[in-house]
Amino acid sequence: MTLTTALVASEPIWQAKPGPWGELDVHVVYLQPPETLLAAVVKPNSVPHWTFDQMSPVVVRTLLSRVGVSEMTINHLFREGRVMNSNGNISLYPEMDDLLSINQEVRSALYAELAKFPENEYQRDPVFILGNDVEDWLEEAPLNAEQKELFKKLLWKRGKILVFSDIRILLSLAKNSDEVMNVFRAVTRVRSLLVELKIPLKTNRQEFLDYWSAGQTESRRLTFIKAITERRAPQTIDITHFLPTLMRERIYTFPDIELGLKGRFPDCHWTSLNFFNRAPRDYFLDTRLAAAHLVENYNLVEVPYRFGDVLCLVDKGEGIHTCVYIADDIVLTKNGDGILAPWVLMQIKDVDAIYHRSDDTRIQGYRLKHF
Repeated sequence: MTLTTALVASEPIWQAKPGPWGELDVHVVYLQPPETLLAAVVKPNSVPHWTFDQMSPVVVRTLLSRVGVSEMTINHLFREGRVMNSNGNISLYPEMDDLLSINQEVRSALYAELAKFPENEYQRDPVFILGNDVEDWLEEAPLNAEQKELFKKLLWKRGKILVFSDIRILLSLAKNSDEVMNVFRAVTRVRSLLVELKIPLKTNRQEFLDYWSAGQTESRRLTFIKAITERRAPQTIDITHFLPTLMRERIYTFPDIELGLKGRFPDCHWTSLNFFNRAPRDYFLDTRLAAAHLVENYNLVEVPYRFGDVLCLVDKGEGIHTCVYIADDIVLTKNGDGILAPWVLMQIKDVDAIYHRSDDTRIQGYRLKHF
């Protein structure tokens, strides 16, 4: 696993709801990919562009007008030399003034349309501002003052969550190669939670052991978990010590480049279905086999969930994403199969915000049958 750089607040941001898992303090941490990983990723140029797949100029104009872009801005976007028509695809090249002339509401509607086309990668996969706390995201971001101000002006909303897509325009403000790399360092950071158990325990010892062992009475983890229950001196313990070995090794890390040699990098399904496995089963990289395994080896369950339950976000019968329930409203997740998608802890509401498609999107719980 590729080690990360992380910055974490010394004081807990909030306390989780008490339960059989004990009392938990929650911190926020931003994971930054290592330089070797950033060096391997293809960088975009600094020229913003929007691509409309298989649309005529008239249809594109109509779409822009429908979502609320002003006629003046539309005319500016379509001026001579700024429009490319290739194989039925229309590409527009907005300038700084064009981007700033569009307010957040209109930008949200426009970028939702752009996200439908794979050519618009940063609208499809934007930078997420989890918790909608822009100042927290920007506090340690290695951007210059001008870039930070522009970042705030160009935010848009995907559902209930603030996101950012105009990475290219940030690059255009970079004054040197160091600032170019700083843009990538900033936008590739991933927010995670760092969760600590407070001891001595105030919850029932046996309930605590039953919860974190998850029915695995022969688990190697039990030695440490039992030892924790005997502690009387006030202190905190990172709950990643309670994770099964495979996930304990991966949490807060980015995938190794070598993992891509298997055809694709681990995704959410690989992560969820391998949670309790000592050695990974790479056939879970095949979505069809992963789905079959889930149906055959797991029972449907409702709240309250237990440690290790697989939560599947479902929309209109399609499984969109899976993650693993840890405690309270916290899950372990890997959001996508990209090399810049680390294994993190998140709140369920934030995972839902990322993958929410419609009013029909819901969460379905699954539990291993032998539990």
